[in-house]
Amino acid sequence: MFVPLKALSTLDSVSLMYPFFYRPMFEVIEDGWNSYLPQDAFKELESMTDEWRLSKVNKDFTVCSSYPPLVAVPKNIDDDTLKKVAAFRHGGRFPVLSYYHKKNGMVMMRAGQPLTGTNGRRCKEDEKLINATLRPGKRGYIIDTRTINVAQQAKARGGGFESEGNYPQWRRIHKAIDRYNVLQESLIKLVEACNDQSHSMDRWLSKLEASSWQTHIKEILTTACLAAQCIDREGASVLVHGTEGTDSTLQVSSLSQIILDPGCRTIKGFQGLVEREWLQAGHPFQQRCAQSAYSNSKPRQEAPAFLLFLDCVWQVLRQFPCSFEFNESFLVLLFEHAYASQFGTFLGSCAADRARLSLPEKTVSLWSWVNRPQELERLTNPLYEANSLVIWPSVAPQSLLLWEGKQRLKS
Repeated sequence: MFVPLKALSTLDSVSLMYPFFYRPMFEVIEDGWNSYLPQDAFKELESMTDEWRLSKVNKDFTVCSSYPPLVAVPKNIDDDTLKKVAAFRHGGRFPVLSYYHKKNGMVMMRAGQPLTGTNGRRCKEDEKLINATLRPGKRGYIIDTRTINVAQQAKARGGGFESEGNYPQWRRIHKAIDRYNVLQESLIKLVEACNDQSHSMDRWLSKLEASSWQTHIKEILTTACLAAQCIDREGASVLVHGTEGTDSTLQVSSLSQIILDPGCRTIKGFQGLVEREWLQAGHPFQQRCAQSAYSNSKPRQEAPAFLLFLDCVWQVLRQFPCSFEFNESFLVLLFEHAYASQFGTFLGSCAADRARLSLPEKTVSLWSWVNRPQELERLTNPLYEANSLVIWPSVAPQSLLLWEGKQRLKS
């Protein structure tokens, strides 16, 4: 029985997966595929500032295969400049707008690492692009989610980091966040600890600590708080990147918005955040969530990056129980559907994949199901009171608990 089940869970062709054959047994009131389009999000930005534009430079996915067709960039940066910057950034992931802080006009951008290499290659277009986000006389912060050693080693492989000599208005900060196999091994150890039937508290605590799961939570939250602090308290713009810009970068950019923006703490606002900062931003769900912690095989690109993000959100939700419109069940729902779903939302690894697979035409969006009144009622936090303030979570060890995910869902 195990062999055929495993075969079904690792189909070679995405188009053979269940979402392509699923037919909804509910009335689709709202087409979730059209709920969170980049052009709609940009209209809100336009109401606050005229310093940005929506570029179609990637309309055919040739400039950056993992970016969507539309991206927000500084108004005075033309598409030819963007193409030159893309050639200088890992995977073509040139700096794009992630968040605009309406309180002071500061922004967060995200990107892939610069391809400086061992010779310290320079790209004046890249310098021009990120400097265009700074107010006169202001400095910015580059938050690199790698250790300085890892960033240095990346130079030997053609990657690297921004030289302070070429980016004098920017201060670079290294905040290490683990990725890939380190995170997957951590999840496997956590699952083993949870399945331990010895009932010995010492053994359980020892296994939990050995998994380092809570350490990863603390690292991600600490870096997100730092980014939010730079924007809100220091009045500085921020650029976030690691190596590819598709994992730890997105954890930091999305969690910072949870801290800074009350809109992201609503049900639909959080859906929009997942769309912008994970789905449209090119987090490779197809590779990262291919199998579970119970699988014997360990694909190199498997990693619970999205699950860790959801765990971090739960930590903040637990500390600010009245500031979130959604409850824990909503987070559990997103975790479950990222790994196995009848909906097409989490299929593919980028916008290009979803376009190639014609997902909006051939599958149903998870948001179509979630945004029905009866589901929204089930996922709503009864304690919610809209809080327009920035919220600052504690990352002290005693403040971070193990997420048990007690609220089970039937979908």
